[in-house]
Amino acid sequence: MDRKGGGNRTSQVMRIGLIDVDGHNFPNLALMRISAYYKARGDTVEWWWSDFIHYDIVYMSKIFSDVYSLDVPEPLNADKVIKGGTGYAIRTVDGKEIFDKSKDIDLPAEIEKSFPDYSIYPEFQFAVSMTSRGCPRGCSFCHVAAKEGRCAVKVADVSDFWCGQDEIKVLDPNITACREKRDLMQQYIDTHAKIDFTQGLDIRLLNQADIEDINKMRIGTLHFAWDNPNDDLRSKFEDFAKGFRRKSDIGMVYCLTNFSSTLEQDLYRIYTLRDLGYDPYVMVYNKPSAPKEIRHLQRWCNNKIIFKSEPNFYKYHP
Repeated sequence: MDRKGGGNRTSQVMRIGLIDVDGHNFPNLALMRISAYYKARGDTVEWWWSDFIHYDIVYMSKIFSDVYSLDVPEPLNADKVIKGGTGYAIRTVDGKEIFDKSKDIDLPAEIEKSFPDYSIYPEFQFAVSMTSRGCPRGCSFCHVAAKEGRCAVKVADVSDFWCGQDEIKVLDPNITACREKRDLMQQYIDTHAKIDFTQGLDIRLLNQADIEDINKMRIGTLHFAWDNPNDDLRSKFEDFAKGFRRKSDIGMVYCLTNFSSTLEQDLYRIYTLRDLGYDPYVMVYNKPSAPKEIRHLQRWCNNKIIFKSEPNFYKYHP
């Protein structure tokens, strides 16, 4: 299979097929850029939908591992099939997900710089942006450091993704660790759009200037993470709660379970966050292998009707 991107320009109009392997639950940035690139060349771009139509190239993009998103069969009616995305570089070894950098395929530079074609996802009215890449943390359950490096760096401006939409979903893995974050934060402020940091803000790195910038933004739900049970981040969350303009419903905090924590450590994080005005949200690593108790914990915490009606997990009866 030819896995090289792009191909040489020919005088004939090409037919390009796209497959979002993960489904159409969220816009796939790579596919939107691929669509924009080929449409600008005058080629036909569409979602792959039939074995009876010939395609010059079919692009298959997969973000999640097989635990969360199974692969689909490769089309047989294309001269070239190109498969890419983080999901194709992840393999599971002894119950742990391993990122294989050698299997990670980058988009060609001429496609990477294309403005996303939002028209292929008309059901979503927001913009998506990734203005920085990389994360210094190197968490063993996360693939960002292996894929993008352990230094968060600016790679684009907000204008490379945003064209006036009322909301922007920010996909940067750790914008708070980026050296150029003051510039990026100001760019997001200047849009006057609602900003959603989908990957979470690193509470360990937030300083007063960050809080002041966030207070200038239109914010829906803020997202944070408290994944390592050995990091006692209570004081960090307290400091942000004091400086943030909202004093209730401060933000959602992802809490990783079934990785390296005990139930008591899970509950400490959940109870602490709740008491400080945050909304804890339990994430289960490798959920199929999780014990029943952890699956019950997830249901108790993430179902807010249950969580509010029974504040003590040990009194919760599934």
